[in-house]
Parts: sequence; C-alpha cells; structure tokens
Amino acid sequence: MNTKKFLLQEKDIPVAWYNIAADMENKPRPILNPATKEPVGEEDLYPLFAQELARQELNQTDAWIEIPDEVRDMYKIWRPTPLVRAYGLEKALDTPAHIYFKNESVSPVGSHKLNSAIAQAYFCKKEGVTNITTETGAGQWGAAMAYAANAFGLELAVYMVKVSYLQKPYRRSVMQTFGAQVIASPSMSTKAGRKILTGNPNYQGSLGTAISEAVELAIQTPDCKYTLGSVLNHVMLHQTVIGLEAEKQMEMAGEYPEIVIGCFGGGSNFSGISFPFMRHKLKAGKDIRIIAAEPESCPKLTRGEFQYDFGDEAGYTPLIPMFTLGHTFSPAHIHAGGLRYHGAGAIVSQLRRDGLMEAADIPQLETFDAATLFARTEGIIPAPESAHAIAVAIREARQAKEEGNRKVILFNLSGHGLIDMAAYDQYFAGDLMNYELTDEDLEVNLAGLDRIITQ
Repeated sequence: MNTKKFLLQEKDIPVAWYNIAADMENKPRPILNPATKEPVGEEDLYPLFAQELARQELNQTDAWIEIPDEVRDMYKIWRPTPLVRAYGLEKALDTPAHIYFKNESVSPVGSHKLNSAIAQAYFCKKEGVTNITTETGAGQWGAAMAYAANAFGLELAVYMVKVSYLQKPYRRSVMQTFGAQVIASPSMSTKAGRKILTGNPNYQGSLGTAISEAVELAIQTPDCKYTLGSVLNHVMLHQTVIGLEAEKQMEMAGEYPEIVIGCFGGGSNFSGISFPFMRHKLKAGKDIRIIAAEPESCPKLTRGEFQYDFGDEAGYTPLIPMFTLGHTFSPAHIHAGGLRYHGAGAIVSQLRRDGLMEAADIPQLETFDAATLFARTEGIIPAPESAHAIAVAIREARQAKEEGNRKVILFNLSGHGLIDMAAYDQYFAGDLMNYELTDEDLEVNLAGLDRIITQ
C-alpha cells in the first residue's frame, strides 16, 4: 500500500527558525526612514514592534534563531502538520509527476498564519504589552492573531479590508469568537481612514489602507504594539517551520522536490515553504525551481517595479525595497483577499531580482478551476489564496506529462476554504470573472514612487 500522509512527531517540531538573510550573498537592502532616507535601526522600530521582533527584523547574521519553549509548546496544538502525496490529483491529470502538498489547513484557525501570530503575541506579552493592533485581508491572519491574542491575554483590534469584511462574514465571526474587535477598513476611526473616505466614500479598501489604520491606532494607544501577518522579515522567519518540517517529510517519502510552489500576497506562506529549500540552493547549489503564484490582477512580482515604497497606503511605514505596484494601488475585488497587496517584501524581492526564484500570475477563474479539481480529487476545499499554488502545480504537472518527465512537485496548502463558500457559489453560478491589470493603470500607480533605487 502506498503511503498517503507523512507524519512527524511532536519532538520533530523545529527548535529554531531559519533566517535566510544570513545565507544570502546579496543581502536585502535596508529599510529606510522616509524623511531622512537613512537606514532604520532597531530602536526606530520599537514604537511599533516588540523589541525582540525588531531585532529579528534586522538580523542578517544569525542563520538560526531559537524558538522559545512557550511558543513551541503552543505549536504542539497542531504541529507538525502532514505532508500529503496527491495521488488523486495525479491520477486525474494522468501525469507522471509526483505531487506533494504541506497541509497547513489543519491549524485551529485553518491556515498557516498561526505560526507567526503565536510568536508575535508571545514576544508582545513578554515585553508587558497589553494591547495589539493588526490588519487582515481575507481574515486568515486576523483569525490567527485573535486566537494568539486570546491565548496570551492581549486585547486586539483588527482592521479588516472592507470588501473582505462584507464577502467573508464568518471570518469576522471567528475573530470575534476569540475576543477581537473587528473594524471594516477604511473606517472613520482613524485619520488615515477618514482621509480616504472623504476622497472616495465608496472605497472598498486594500491591505495598504488597513495597515495604515492599524499602525496609526498602535502609535496612539498606550502599551500597544502593531503586529502583521506578512511582508516583513520576522514574519517570514516564523513561517519557516513549514519548510523545515517538509524537508524531513520529503526524506521520509524518499524524494526531493524539483519544484516548490507557494501562493504569494506579501510572502508569508511562500517563504515558509520555500526558504528552507532555498537554503539548499544558496549553500549547496541545489538545482531546484521555486515559484511564487500571484493573482493576475495584483502582479507585483511579474509586472511590478523594484523600488523603495511604503508598506501602507498613507505612508506611515518605513520605505521598503521591494517589487511594488505602488502603495496607492487599489486591487480588484478578487476573492483571494489575502493576496491583494501591492508589494512583495525585501527578502523575496531581492531573491527575485537575483533570479533565484520565479513568479507566475494566475487568472481568478483558473484558480477556482484548480481548487475545484483539487477538492474533488483530494477531498479538501482550499482557500482561494492556496488555489493559486494548486493552479501552478497543475500547470507544471501537465507540462511534465507533455515532456514525459517525472517531476517531483511540492506546494503549500496554506489554508482551507470552508469559510470561503460564498466565493465558490459565485464560481458555480458563473458570476466570477478575471481581472487583468492594464498597462495604463500600472503606469499611473508607479508614477508616484520615490525612485531611490537606480537599476
């Protein structure tokens, strides 16, 4: 009998996170103070982040950062997660490819986001913080942060992108169940939100807007810190438990992935699955393709420009060196709300610029075609975000069939779609459509960038 799931024991949960910046020949460029254009130091980040998180953010020397026992004990609630061989999908595609997926949907909130939420809440609590703020797109990060805040006795305010607040009410309910306050963004509760709504009363929001509101509230609230679910280096760091477990599990399966795929919004789940395998490429010259799967309507890695840009719409954050569509970019209202972000983050952007990884942009309908096939062959309904990775895996498996090549493919199933069924309803009713970013719209958004980087 063929093995379907490859399972580790609790003792196999990683004891340290992997910091890829330490192994990069071309280090990520520093984040900058937007006023002085000088690199930001640890102390500059203290008003926003817990001090340990600020240290992790700027650490480019230590390849391994120990996971605190308290965090590792919390990980035991759902980790290690299974590695699964997708025999059903392989059969449906009639492909010689071997397809594996890391199933992060088994966490208490149904996604990979809890890996960093637990860590960030722990470091905030350890520092004596009582309140935290955050933003969320589709609600997966907000749900994870609500769970983590409750576990460590912290008060949490979540600014949820308005279009997702309306599209995904049950994710809002999950956050409220764990005690979080959830505000549709843009809102009238912050200066940034009021400014946006004054100019555009019907604006349905973006992650950039929600970040601005969460940052503003954190700065103005005593004993409060800001937390975020993607983009910055310390978030990528925490997520590497995914790939570190997958390394061991691929060894159990007796194979090594030739292609590693993750969906891409700001980079958290993509980095989590890919960075430990990227280590083999950086350190040992391993021949492996690493692919980020992003929406066709929000294609920062495939069509964006590598420049310094703000991480939020209002310009509250430091300047980040990244592939960007412009921080005022307003993405289409696709159902993969967690991928509707204008920028790519410093580490991933540098890896992309150095040609160490690839990117593919996927139309919305193709993602739901892939999601439906995956559900019918593997029995798991994926989140629309994860469906982008599935779509690329299917493309590669079909290419393997055409070539007669037995590729080994690994992708990250970053979350389930059981709270996304309204999107599936629209898909089956034929009401979903593709959204392609026009060259004209792209030029307008990129025109406002402060071009500090010269190519």
